[in-house]
Amino acid sequence: MDGMPIVSVTDLMWKLKDTVEEAFPWVCVLGELSNVTYARSGHVYFTLKDDRSEIRGVVWSRTASSLKFKLKDGLQVLATGPVEVYAARGSVQLIVEHVLPQGMGELELAFRQLQEKLKKEGLFEREHKQPLPRFPKRIAIITSPTGAAIRDMLKVLTRRWRASDVIVLPAQVQGPTAAGQIARAIKRADTLRDVDVIIAGRGGGSLEDLWAFNEEVVARAIFECTTPVISAVGHEVDVSIADLVADVRAATPTDAGQMVVPDQLEVNAYLEGCSNRLQKALLTQLQTARTRLAAIESRRVFSRPSDRIHEHTASVDALGDRLMRAASNRLNQAKNQFTQVSRQLDALSPLKVLARGYSITELAETNKITESIKDVTKGQRIRTRLADGEIISEVLETNSNP
Repeated sequence: MDGMPIVSVTDLMWKLKDTVEEAFPWVCVLGELSNVTYARSGHVYFTLKDDRSEIRGVVWSRTASSLKFKLKDGLQVLATGPVEVYAARGSVQLIVEHVLPQGMGELELAFRQLQEKLKKEGLFEREHKQPLPRFPKRIAIITSPTGAAIRDMLKVLTRRWRASDVIVLPAQVQGPTAAGQIARAIKRADTLRDVDVIIAGRGGGSLEDLWAFNEEVVARAIFECTTPVISAVGHEVDVSIADLVADVRAATPTDAGQMVVPDQLEVNAYLEGCSNRLQKALLTQLQTARTRLAAIESRRVFSRPSDRIHEHTASVDALGDRLMRAASNRLNQAKNQFTQVSRQLDALSPLKVLARGYSITELAETNKITESIKDVTKGQRIRTRLADGEIISEVLETNSNP
């Protein structure tokens, strides 16, 4: 060790830092992500590994905010950036400036991740879908005012149905600011008076061109909208997140125009059919009523009404005779019952007893009948009833029966 220069730890680490960073200013590393951590600052920390080695890595917030997809454990990626030595800790890490998923494209992965997230939250459930109005008064269209989509929709709307007002809310439908403009336009349309339905969409294009309709901010705006929303993005084969969240998906903007309003010719034909059926129904009812009226008129009660009156008159006379006979019989029965009861009462009358020589004695003052000598006292006035009158006397003496 004689003659070997002595260096401090700091000097050694700085020499290593200069050597490594100069040797690897930019590398592309293929590996699997693990221990992915999203910090509050927006930075993303992770470990990039293969079956034998691993290296720490970081995506600073300015780069992480521009990623279309979310970094997750187990994801195979191609990470690109410089190698940095952190001298204070003696560690090596990869500063990732670009990251691409392996096995599928960046946008495809972002689409699947957002689709899975929103599906778990229930944003695609049918129970949240609102029905479209049959005859909308006012339609709000959110798209580029210079694109082919707006021309196609207006052409279809004016040809099919001219009774609805159309409001165009211009918004960019492509580019980094498009998603925010579309979301704000949807929220504004939801507050407009008499707007019954909203159409948001654009014409066809690549996945990158249509990406604004795959942003979470647009999906949230559609889900929170109280007005029914039709998503009309691209061609029939193009399916966006907006299509999945919207109340109704239209295959193309032209299809949205056909879907949102009825066909005037079809409505006229339907109304004419209803009118014809109504007339036939009324004529049928009128003919039925006439037939019934003719049948009623032909009945005897209307052709010879006096016969019916005579029949009822005879019935009334017969009922009167029966009533008189029944009343007479009832009166005779009552008289007989009265005579019989009178005889029974007469036989039990005390006057009959008096007529046979008996008398009734009662107190003169109270008219109480005396039944025992105990009921009277000496000097008390009494009344004796006989068959032909009464005797007022005074008690001189009472004697009990031996």
